[in-house]
Amino acid sequence: MAFTADWIVPEWAAPASVRAVFTSRSGGVSVAPFDSFNLGNHVRDAPAAVARNREQLAHALGRRPVFLEQVHGTAVLPLDSDTLDGTVADACLSTTPGLACTIMVADCLPVLFAHTSGAVVAAAHAGWRGLAQGVLESTLSALVVAVQRTDPAATPASVAQETLTWLGPCIGPTAFEVGAEVREAFVARRAEAQKAFEASSGGKFLANLPALALGQLGAMGITQVAGNDGTAPWCTFTQSSRFFSHRRDAADLGSTGRMAACIWLV
Repeated sequence: MAFTADWIVPEWAAPASVRAVFTSRSGGVSVAPFDSFNLGNHVRDAPAAVARNREQLAHALGRRPVFLEQVHGTAVLPLDSDTLDGTVADACLSTTPGLACTIMVADCLPVLFAHTSGAVVAAAHAGWRGLAQGVLESTLSALVVAVQRTDPAATPASVAQETLTWLGPCIGPTAFEVGAEVREAFVARRAEAQKAFEASSGGKFLANLPALALGQLGAMGITQVAGNDGTAPWCTFTQSSRFFSHRRDAADLGSTGRMAACIWLV
């Protein structure tokens, strides 16, 4: 596998059968404002350029990345060889080597899951809407079902304890300003979520997506978490040369590209 130099390979204690990567905006053929490794086919980029970039990703991974139609929901799609690109879901799961769970983002938080058995992986698209609605809980539930197929004695608690997660780049806590209704949506679910919001001007708040995800994962019993800690290098909004950002670019440029978080079994 040959990855572009500034793609991110997760540093975590995943089993040897698990591979993962997060792409950057560099290394592709798209022209501005989608320069250059845009993987989104819904952002006004030239279809031929997107297709070429997706082909390059598949070549780099050595297997097929399965692209979802993400709608900020909680549906989890189990992948198989017949799964079509464009199937509607905001998370996916694989027990099949040769398929890469693929989540596209440009500010939302990608969350990768790997069970310590090395037989099940999953990925979730966790923007604030998905997080508030429970996409991480839905993904863990699907992972439990998959593990229990080969280990009937497994329980939701034991699967959670044996699951590793990795948080990818997203809009950082100094850039993600939201309305009070967003804060209320999280606090209504977990009072502790208020710690992930800092008061801003005009009755708005700065939201910390990685902290919100970390709190939810902990409440689910998942404690093995690596990756995005909310610091500047992980921020898609401020790292303009490396990452696409919808909030940064869409108002001025009309749209922006999409990066991908991929996880697969070998």
